[in-house]
Amino acid sequence: MASWYLGKIRYQKEDEAGSLKTINETYLVDAVSYTESEARLYKQIVTGASDFSVTAITRMRLADLFAFEEGEQWFKAKVIYFSVDEKSGKEKKIVNYMLVNADGIQQALDRINESMRNFLIPYETTDITLTPILDVFPYTAEEDQQEEIPANMRPLSEVLAERGEAV
Repeated sequence: MASWYLGKIRYQKEDEAGSLKTINETYLVDAVSYTESEARLYKQIVTGASDFSVTAITRMRLADLFAFEEGEQWFKAKVIYFSVDEKSGKEKKIVNYMLVNADGIQQALDRINESMRNFLIPYETTDITLTPILDVFPYTAEEDQQEEIPANMRPLSEVLAERGEAV
């Protein structure tokens, strides 16, 4: 299960008039800790500014994330599941939050319903709100791969072996 962190960055950008303007941006990162989420933000964000700082990182509880090809805005939806407690026979509500990208609220609702059409338990989408999230960075296995050693560098053991020195 993914652990999502909401990261906020701040940097200064020069506008058309030549004055500096402070820009605040929000991104969502899939990471295992606050430290990894900050490291991934520094690795992923390219703002055109020479320096930026991560001003806040908070954990965002999401049950699911639905990403589609089209859709510029990210919407957070509150979805309530209805289930029956087997022992007491009472109906209980389970609240989950989901994130979906879309061009508007109606499209976001349609995409949630489309993504959950095979869901067997009755559910109801009660809230959909626009978030300030600009981009989402899910975890990919390629990030764990080691970077290749440049051609002009060799392991220390090879260099010492050439010199006849012990490791």
